Amino acid sequence: IEREDKEKDVFVHVSAVRDAGMNGLDEGQALTFYVEDGPKGPSAVNLKTA
Repeated sequence: IEREDKEKDVFVHVSAVRDAGMNGLDEGQALTFYVEDGPKGPSAVNLKTA
């Protein structure tokens, strides 16, 4: 996911997308999310459509 503040992009796992009740993400789709430190770097969680 590309962050609005232009910081480093954030990884999002398919399970976070499904947990949000979405089937997938569209390019350019606006989301709100929290960033957690994961084993491979920043990861988006608690996704919501903006």
